[in-house]
Amino acid sequence: MKNIKHIFFDLDHTLWDFEKNSSLTFKFLLKKYNLKLSLQDFLKVYMPINFSLWDLYRDEKITKQYLRQNRLKLTFDKLKIIVDNTTIDKISEDYIKHLPDNNFLLTNAITILDYLYPKYNLHIITNGFHEVQNTKIINSGLRKYFNCIIDSESVGVKKPHSKIFQNAYYKSNATSLNDCLMIGDNYEADVMGAINNGFKAIHLNTNNQPLHKDSLIINDLIELKKIL
Repeated sequence: MKNIKHIFFDLDHTLWDFEKNSSLTFKFLLKKYNLKLSLQDFLKVYMPINFSLWDLYRDEKITKQYLRQNRLKLTFDKLKIIVDNTTIDKISEDYIKHLPDNNFLLTNAITILDYLYPKYNLHIITNGFHEVQNTKIINSGLRKYFNCIIDSESVGVKKPHSKIFQNAYYKSNATSLNDCLMIGDNYEADVMGAINNGFKAIHLNTNNQPLHKDSLIINDLIELKKIL
């Protein structure tokens, strides 16, 4: 890691505490739409459905619109709660609107960014919707740390596709792939996507993914102080 000059961070689950912020948003929406179920029961069903649909979206097998509509519909169907399609659409729109209202970051995110910012050029590569990710970054106070923000919707492909890493490399004005390091929570999208495109990688294993030897693995962002 001695030659690193450019560090590319993933956003959700790496810096921005997606689980906590999403849970708070749904707590608000369940109350707003007077849905008679507990947040815990809802999330227990919703979260695996959302993860599976995001995997399909990342692999270009479903559209953005399909993801947004059906993650809720499938959840309500499985919970055997009748919610009409118009209301589902309204909840989906409200979720996107209000998700950036909550801006909890992962433990030590600001501490490590303050440490890295004077030493490296920092950037973000995120598999997310342009308007939502930008709002998250601004509202959470992260924007000042990063030179380039690359989101999959703007590029037209998602990590681990080579195009998004190539786009990030050129936008960063890096002079060598050896200068570039990707830090993220997803093994396939962040770690292997980076490695297969010439970047170095560090896996922030916040999701209890299987251990591997393809990159360094850390469990807390503060561990970066010992590496960089």
